[in-house]
Amino acid sequence: MTKDMTEGPIIPQLTKFTIPLILGNLFQLTYNAADSVIVGKFLGDDALAAVGTAGPIMNMVILFISGMCMGAGILMSSYYGAKRYNRLERQISTAMIGGLIFSAIIAILLILFAHPILELLQVPADIIDSAKGYLRIIFLGLIFTFVYNFFSNTLRALGDSKVPLYFLIISACLNVAGDLFFVVVLNWGVPGSALATVLSEMLCCLCCLIYIKRKVPLLCLGNKWKIFDPSLLWKTFSYGITSALQQMCVQLGKICVQTVVNVQGVEFIAAFTAINRVDDFAMTPQQNIAHASTTFMAQNRGAGKIERMKKGFFSSILLQAIYTAVIAAVTFFFSRQIMELFVGENSEEVVSLGISYLVLIAPMYVMPAATNIIQGYFRGLGDLKVTLISTILNMSARFFTAWLMIHVMHGGFDRLAWANFFGWVAMLAFQIPMITYRWKKVK
Repeated sequence: MTKDMTEGPIIPQLTKFTIPLILGNLFQLTYNAADSVIVGKFLGDDALAAVGTAGPIMNMVILFISGMCMGAGILMSSYYGAKRYNRLERQISTAMIGGLIFSAIIAILLILFAHPILELLQVPADIIDSAKGYLRIIFLGLIFTFVYNFFSNTLRALGDSKVPLYFLIISACLNVAGDLFFVVVLNWGVPGSALATVLSEMLCCLCCLIYIKRKVPLLCLGNKWKIFDPSLLWKTFSYGITSALQQMCVQLGKICVQTVVNVQGVEFIAAFTAINRVDDFAMTPQQNIAHASTTFMAQNRGAGKIERMKKGFFSSILLQAIYTAVIAAVTFFFSRQIMELFVGENSEEVVSLGISYLVLIAPMYVMPAATNIIQGYFRGLGDLKVTLISTILNMSARFFTAWLMIHVMHGGFDRLAWANFFGWVAMLAFQIPMITYRWKKVK
């Protein structure tokens, strides 16, 4: 079901659009965290560390693909808001063909070079083989990741955020069941966890295709799926690559921080893996509110409704404030219980390291709430360079601070929270003058 967001009350529209995004990503994070929880509980700290070191590489690739799909989705939202349906159809088919070719090529390259990449990241020798096996299985299913992300972003561009949620729920349940079966019952170890993830994504992708065939006539293009428009491909690429690079910069920054963490020992790595999962749960809904804002902005930009875009921006700020207050309190007061979800009874050192980080980061969550809503505004305007530059500043400052405080000054695990803080400061220092200038220009 598509949804025109250029008319009607704004806050209810944003809320209805955002809630399925949040729930969908929470389910996605649930099956990502299921890997960590099940692996950590049943296979031990070494296996958890192997999955953790593989995670940033896997996420960087997946987020690159997601970023390309997101960039294409911005164009789709604009064409849909302007009611240029012929242009929309050509955009969809061109993006699909280009994405399939790209995903196949990148999967082959990553399978071949998984080991050298892990060596470059200084992954300890005793866990590098497990991490390599995990990555190669994940990359075998990369094409399913693209197809699902493409149709999810396309449906969201047309105002439907509910259906992608339903498929993610199915995928999350399948992944948890697969983890328990392959890891606990069959005792296949880390490769079993990766296989469960790939199979769940494949089935989720299949469900998505069946639904579109039956329920979304606008996406049933028939022979038009063969249309490949080079001019649209270049425009999609220019939007998509900027969005993808922004997504990749986040993961590249995490990988750089991971290199600092990797030389501190297995307990440090295991704790870092756990707190990354917690940060994902805490900050992904903030990103979802921003993504809802992007779709709203893009549709209204296509319709030429500038004042409505401004009202949507302030409505998004209100939603961010409510959510951030809740998640900060939960993270602060339940830090021990959260960490104990990820490790066994004999891992008190890992728990203590994680707690030292979580009690510091909780009040700082207000800062990514602000940066994300500004990012959503600029994405909706089609000005993706601002989002890219601000992300580069964020991750550069984060890595430099982590390297300085931990590697040079030999600080503790809690310094990772301060590294995040200074990254967000650098980001806001660039974003605030840019949005102030843009508002004056619009007036």
